[in-house]
Formats: sequence, structure tokens, C-alpha cells
Amino acid sequence: MRPPLPAQDLELVLQYSPEFLSRFHGARILLTGGTGFIGLWLLEALQHANRQLDADLRMVVLTRDPNRARRQAPHLFNRADTQLVCGNICQPLAPVGPLDLCIHAATDVGDSLAAANPLAVFDSIVQGTRNVLDLASSGGASRFLLTSSGAVYGKQPANLELMSEDHCGAADPLQPQAAYGNGKRAAEWLASTCAVQGGLEACMARIFAVVGPGLSFDGPLAAGNFVRDVLAGQPIYIEGDGRPLRSYLYMADLCIWLLRIAASGQSGRAYNVGSEHAVSISELAGKVAHAAGRTTPIRIHKPASSPALPPRYVPDTRRARDELGLAEYTPLHVALLKTVHWSRSAAVL
Repeated sequence: MRPPLPAQDLELVLQYSPEFLSRFHGARILLTGGTGFIGLWLLEALQHANRQLDADLRMVVLTRDPNRARRQAPHLFNRADTQLVCGNICQPLAPVGPLDLCIHAATDVGDSLAAANPLAVFDSIVQGTRNVLDLASSGGASRFLLTSSGAVYGKQPANLELMSEDHCGAADPLQPQAAYGNGKRAAEWLASTCAVQGGLEACMARIFAVVGPGLSFDGPLAAGNFVRDVLAGQPIYIEGDGRPLRSYLYMADLCIWLLRIAASGQSGRAYNVGSEHAVSISELAGKVAHAAGRTTPIRIHKPASSPALPPRYVPDTRRARDELGLAEYTPLHVALLKTVHWSRSAAVL
């Protein structure tokens, strides 16, 4: 079973989310992907707002398997303020009653089996978004937040330090492995078109790399694999040369950003969500080992042999900072300490 998230993190989310809590006090919120990494964080934060602030939020969580969700996290899904609804976003969805806000956070980004079928990934993102938009509209929701991805930009030029929302790059339409990025682009078009046609304000959050308690140990995300290996007492293996640069936003910070965008973001607008502090994959491995207090061997499969600039995946977040007053609240070393500590405790339960 999944243990509760750190209370300090939930308090941090509430501290920096007064706009959301004021605008949506007493709201009924549809949450897709509520059993996934991001969805579980959002759900627990919203439930904490009910406990601590009497926010009177009512969450409707769409899931393909309600019984599995209850077994996975009974402290989240056996509550009066949270309703589980059985449904698959790839199919037409039955009405769930009146709604005020929809947060569409369903994604297959960490599902290696799904990623092996690019057509299924694309269909799930695009048709799923269309179905959820229809469901939100049928319930009378006034706001819609789509969790998109930095993958919409395609490959970041190595000489571009930070990638802004105005970057004209795109996921390669000729590459099957670009299904996720192309699917998110189409999903953003659907959401923004619905916003233009009226009745539903829609914002897009283009999420870059994140880290925090609950991060998958078995997916394609390096940070989760590194934490897994360190806690298992195994060496960290890096498949490439360790030079690619990424940046990592802590999950409590991510929740703050998403709730702020949901409450105050401009309709029809996309916002990068992530950290601007770049770190190489090999540096990240060392930081994870340090956070765990281990002298873990780090083995790089292909030592660097090219003088070319390393690949980057780092956002420019000025739009979110300037328009919405957002910031990074948790330094990476603290984020990794929290992730390792929670993961170590969770393994014991």
C-alpha cells in the first residue's frame, strides 16, 4: 500500500495555493489520472485542504479499476469527499453530474508497455482528451487544465539553454517514437479550440522532468531508476555517456504550479512547468547516492567521446513566473533527500 505523502509537503502546497482555494471553495472537481504519479499528489493535496481548511472540495476520480485504487491507497480512496468512477478515457464517458473544474492528468508517459505501442499512446492521448473535454462540458465545468508535456517541442537544440513556450520546434511527425509528443500537441489543440468556441476555459501545463515520493522505479525515468538502484544497494548504471542535461521540479512544487495555472492561468495559453536548474544525468546519479548516504558506484556505459554539446531538456519558465508569480520552492538536494527518505520508508511498509 502507498503510504501518505510528507505532511510538510502538503502544507507547502496549501501555503502557496490561496488563489485556487478561494476560487474553487466548495467546487466539484473531475480528476483523470487520479491513480497515477501526478494525480495521486494532487488528490492528496486537495484532501489535505479539506482537512486543514474546510475547503469543501469534492473530487470525482475517473479510473479503470476502482477496487485496485482502493487497495493501492485506501487512505485516499475510502473518503467521503472522494468519489471513484469506473471509466476508460479511450471510450465515451457517462456523465458524472455537475462539475466546476476538470484536471486532465491521465498519461502513459511512465508505462513502458503502453510506450511500445505508439498508435495506442497517440489514440489514448488524443481521443482521451476529446472524451474528457466532452465530459467536462456536459457537467458544466468552467475551467479545464490539461497536463501536457515539454515533449511537444521535440528535440531541444543543444545550444538553446532554456526552451520557452514560443519555441517553434515540434515533435517529429515521421517518427513512431514521437507518439507522446505529437499526441500532446493534438490534445492541446483540442483543448484550446474548445476554449475558443466558448463555455470552457482551458489552460495547458507543459510539464518537464519531476522528482518526488511515489516516482516510478520501473519506468523510463532516470531519477526513479537511480533511487531504486541505490536503495537496493546496487551500482547505478547509465546507458549513455551521462552528459545529457535535465532539470527536476519537486512534486510539491509541481502541485502548486498546476493549481495556480488551474485557478489563474489565461485560457488558451500554455505554461512551461519545471525547473531551470540543469544537471547532467551523471551528476544526478551522484546526487541521488549522496542523498541516500551511500558510496554507490556509478558505471557509465559509453564514456563521452564527442566534443559536441550534450542534449538538453530544460524549460524557460519566465511566463509562469512573471504572469502567475510562481517560483521553485524546493532545491534539488532537498527534493532528492525527501524522495529517498519516503521511498525507503515505503519499502518497509
